[in-house]
Amino acid sequence: MTSALFSIIIPVYNRPVEILELLTSLVNQPFRDFEVIVVEDGSLDRCDRIAAEFQDKLAIRYFFKQNEGPGPSRNFGFSKASGKYFVVFDSDCIIPVTYFPAVVQSLSVDKWDAWGGPDKAHGDFTVLQRAMGYTMSSILTTGGIRGGKKASEAFLPRSFNMGMSREVFIKTGGFNFTHFAEDIELSIRIRKAGFKVGLISDAFVYHKRRTTFPQFFHQVFNFGRGRAMVGRAHPGQLKLTHWFPSVFFLGSISLFILPLLSGPLAIIGSSLFLIYILAIFLHALHESKDLEVSLYAVPSALIQLFGYGTGFLSEWLGLRR
Repeated sequence: MTSALFSIIIPVYNRPVEILELLTSLVNQPFRDFEVIVVEDGSLDRCDRIAAEFQDKLAIRYFFKQNEGPGPSRNFGFSKASGKYFVVFDSDCIIPVTYFPAVVQSLSVDKWDAWGGPDKAHGDFTVLQRAMGYTMSSILTTGGIRGGKKASEAFLPRSFNMGMSREVFIKTGGFNFTHFAEDIELSIRIRKAGFKVGLISDAFVYHKRRTTFPQFFHQVFNFGRGRAMVGRAHPGQLKLTHWFPSVFFLGSISLFILPLLSGPLAIIGSSLFLIYILAIFLHALHESKDLEVSLYAVPSALIQLFGYGTGFLSEWLGLRR
């Protein structure tokens, strides 16, 4: 088998519709020096038939394995890959035609050993998904660390859009965590190993969020748990930014207690809370140019902050062990 420049690794778990959209977007790529490895992680609702439909359109291989989580599934895909570079996408991503040209250009100039890129909301996404996409990438929420240019020097690639050389995988051994922040933990080890890691701002993907607010809460709750797990595994990696959602959650809860203790403090706290909410609405309106998206962005931001904050606290305090 001829080696490709890139091996695309896609772990999937019970999401055949999403994998269809992702594979279709890969068929539409003008750059085609890649192979695709789909790793079915013990799904009940398999995507093997969908993968088979692309046999004549892509250099694609499909594998089924027992359920272990996204980390081990990506490692399994790495072990089957033939490419010089490994690229990891989540199954709920859609890849624009500009992605690989941007990566190839940046690799030729910057010589990255590992890289990542931002995520965006596609115009065809639902209003709710676009609102979630805004809150996950806004500077006004914890999402501001996910690919901002100002943070590029300390950028940690995320697994929805992550690449690395074969050498990086060989030296690090790939993912250590099975679930929750497994990408952050690996990115930290890649940097500690002395590899050159960078953000490729133009190498973005369209990344779907969950379809309901309860699903979104569950997702960001686990994000918070994962960040606390990373803090235990790598002391010194937790920053003030990572504590903000928990502090915001506790501060919001205190608004119900402050009126019983101090009227002036309650007024100040409520005023700051309302100003923050207004700022999210106005910023979302400016970014999305859509009133409905900006209205949904307010509860989406609160769910993100409360979910991440409570997940972080529950793991940090040992309530979820």
